[in-house]
Amino acid sequence: MAKEGAEKAEETEQMIEKEAAEGGGGGNGANHSGNHSGGVPKAGDAKEMRAVVLSAFGGLNKLRVSKKVMPEPQEGELKIRVKACGLNFIDLMVRQGNIDNPPKTPLIPGFECSGIVEALGENVKGYEIGDRVMAFTNYNAWAEVVCTPVDFVYRIPDGMSFSEAAAFPMNFVTAYMMLFEVANLREGMSVLVHSAGGGVGQAIAQLCSTVPNVTVFGTASSFKHEAIKESMTYLFDRNVDYVQEVKKISADGVDIVLDCLCGENTGKGLSLLKPLGTYILYGSSNMVTGETKSFFSFAKSWWQVEKVNPIKLYEENKVMAGFSLLNLLFKQGRSSLVTKVMDNLLKLYNEKKIKPVVDSLWALEEVKEAMQRIHDRGNIGKLILDVEKTPTPLMANDSTETSEAAEEEEDHEGDNENKECIPFIQQ
Repeated sequence: MAKEGAEKAEETEQMIEKEAAEGGGGGNGANHSGNHSGGVPKAGDAKEMRAVVLSAFGGLNKLRVSKKVMPEPQEGELKIRVKACGLNFIDLMVRQGNIDNPPKTPLIPGFECSGIVEALGENVKGYEIGDRVMAFTNYNAWAEVVCTPVDFVYRIPDGMSFSEAAAFPMNFVTAYMMLFEVANLREGMSVLVHSAGGGVGQAIAQLCSTVPNVTVFGTASSFKHEAIKESMTYLFDRNVDYVQEVKKISADGVDIVLDCLCGENTGKGLSLLKPLGTYILYGSSNMVTGETKSFFSFAKSWWQVEKVNPIKLYEENKVMAGFSLLNLLFKQGRSSLVTKVMDNLLKLYNEKKIKPVVDSLWALEEVKEAMQRIHDRGNIGKLILDVEKTPTPLMANDSTETSEAAEEEEDHEGDNENKECIPFIQQ
């Protein structure tokens, strides 16, 4: 897997450079869309598209690339011809059914994408057909076409490739809002971030570098250290006692702790906080320990979460918080706040202060292998599904499904798995 990942990373770098050179400017969007745009189909003439379909909750075998009816934009929506999709840890949780109140299967996974505006729903203003955009979606992103409300759509700046744009929204908005909206990061503060080599971890490191004299402590698997050491002030192996290591450097601890490990380090994190420090829980990556949902690993995680005494927080002047970007967008209606954050982030991008880190590009038909790379914690930065990428033949054979009957058969197979779902804090 390490060799395969290295080859993917090299291939990815070459493809991003080529894409940025050919299509990075805003003027190319209309030309691209002209190849695909056909307007609203007539009745009885529904168009089809390729999409990754999750037939039932479970392992990697529940994923197939199938033909689905192409959606058309409703009022207030944009229709996007997708070029690239982001693959996040939350997508693994969805596949396993480890989420609170999941939608019914079959479903098309994915929460972010980039592409070209192909059609506008009624009352949509500010965008034109041919615009290059990135967007959040409430599922359905892993397809050739997606429709999403205009409130969740943002223009891609000139010079940013589609693959970089698909790696941008989830990671950078999450990192920015935790640092600046929740923890109020300021000059001279210190930050501890877990999973420093992942997409969010790298976004956090870059954003911290935009504030003077911020010290960043990171934990990551040792094999990632060489690749990410320049982005961290201090870097520790995720398996060592990082609390003691941090205190050797900063006896008073840190100002901000960012925890994506389902709270199993809550006690350690709080013990490291300085007075008026902030501990933020934003994920649950340690709950995915295998290919399928494990009640044992969930129970282990649950019992490892240390109970927090609010009186102790009061006495020690410490803050404990949680952050879920998807809930903020899709359940709590705060898209206007996210839009302001995106404006700030794109300004930083245009000033060349931040840049999304893309680990590797994968075809839709290679989605199983891409997910396995995240399972193995092998990625440095973001994994991207490139809709136009030609799959490696050996990978494509097992991931392509043309028979709807086979898809229905898998639905019945997964019925028992759908009966019980585990609540969790979304990343």
